[in-house]
Amino acid sequence: MVATGPPGAVYREIGAEIAELLDARLPDTRVRSVETGASHDNLRLIEAGEADLGLANLDSILAEEVAESGPLRAIGRLYDSFVHLVVLDGSPVRGLDDLEGRRVSVGASGSGTGFTVDQIVEETGLEMEEVRLDQASSAEALSRGEIDAMFSLTGLPTPAIAELAREHATRLIDLSDTAAVMAESHPVTYFPATIPGTTYEGVPACPTMSVPNLLLCPADLPDDLAHVVADTVYTGARRIAATRPEAAQINVRTGISTGVVPLHPGAARWYRDNKPS
Repeated sequence: MVATGPPGAVYREIGAEIAELLDARLPDTRVRSVETGASHDNLRLIEAGEADLGLANLDSILAEEVAESGPLRAIGRLYDSFVHLVVLDGSPVRGLDDLEGRRVSVGASGSGTGFTVDQIVEETGLEMEEVRLDQASSAEALSRGEIDAMFSLTGLPTPAIAELAREHATRLIDLSDTAAVMAESHPVTYFPATIPGTTYEGVPACPTMSVPNLLLCPADLPDDLAHVVADTVYTGARRIAATRPEAAQINVRTGISTGVVPLHPGAARWYRDNKPS
């Protein structure tokens, strides 16, 4: 089972594509994806033995204090997620401070978005009325005026925000100052970045921060199976990218950059066998 994410999320779509590729590659094994709250849910499912693979943001993984002796290993780094702070175009919100006292979706319970927003709040002291909604529900609530803004930590483009931007004039909030603070306090986790102006219809480029995503598995996953998973994901990246542009980031050169999370021995063997020339 591949633990993915909630409706309207890139995790959900890329995880489902990975499950489909593996299901075709392993004819004697049924591989399916399951919707989850995202990163923290996925970590819990893998640690509990209820999922064989799962996607998670690096900051969420670090919060679990992953160690070499722990239950998790990495198949590899996949792509980076970007923090989105989204408002409708007519909103008075122009910066992070303008969220003070406003009703804001901070992601579903158990999501990487929720964890990252908690980290931002801790560093900045921001006080707002937090609402826990998944990405699709957040976009719907924003379009109806039920919330003032929504956070989303996700790949580019994320389906829920893309649909919102097609139906309503939408803006992204500049988070360059926040990114600088977060990168200084968490230098191995958060990186200043920009969401390109070509990502969402009618939405200009916007400074923000990014977080790497890893594909994780249990430490006791058989070596040969981990090798097959790595081979399937990294050789199938082009097929995934045909429908999910984020997958264009999946490659052998960056795949081994998993930070504090050790590579699974089977995946490490695949990387050694497929070193770029």
